[in-house]
Amino acid sequence: MLELDGVVKHYRSAGEEVRAIDGVSLTIEPGKMVAVHGPSGSGKSTLLLLIAALLRAEAGTIRYDGRDLASLSEGQASDYLLRDVGFIYQGFHLMPRVSALENASLKLLLAGVGAREAQARARPWLERVGLGDRLEQTTERLSGGERQRVAIAGALVAEPRLILADEPTGSLDSARSRDIVELLHDISREQGAGVLLVTHDTEAAQLADARLTLRDGRLLEADSAGQQFEQSEQPGSRSGSVA
Repeated sequence: MLELDGVVKHYRSAGEEVRAIDGVSLTIEPGKMVAVHGPSGSGKSTLLLLIAALLRAEAGTIRYDGRDLASLSEGQASDYLLRDVGFIYQGFHLMPRVSALENASLKLLLAGVGAREAQARARPWLERVGLGDRLEQTTERLSGGERQRVAIAGALVAEPRLILADEPTGSLDSARSRDIVELLHDISREQGAGVLLVTHDTEAAQLADARLTLRDGRLLEADSAGQQFEQSEQPGSRSGSVA
């Protein structure tokens, strides 16, 4: 489904080169969830933006279903993000003064689905994230954790084949965090979706099929035994291949 090969993305900051992503190779298969763990500034969010075609890599290739994302036109990239990708942003990205139900159905509306059908399809997703009794509440009347769950429902409503989750449990308590990560894991199984979970929460990451560490823009070897995050990268290894 998703294959990254030697992907590089550097920035210039205060006259210095920042190696946000520095030669990352990664494969995610349908029906699998991969967790990426690492300190702030390690390149995790940049990695997701590259996979979402919101940034362009300077070197290497990113392929989704065999398509090189670098070859997509602006319109094709927008369509890929709208129809194939469910992006759970760290900053929620909700519309103000709009109900939870309307926010969760927005992606379907943008894809051309009628308002009534879009809301009918969004309702069960809000119920799955525990907001069945908050459907008509506007953004301003929701807590931070509730807003996060609306954003999650909105990312999943179109049943994407690739889910990119940037700290999806950052505003949630421990019990709700586990519920959300279990939901993402279940969706990967039910719908054959690939899930890339970026998280600081090591407990949540233990639910993934593979766990990786990203440090200074480089992925360390996958934790195939499920016991620890960090191992030394082996020459010629393909970090994070999940079959």
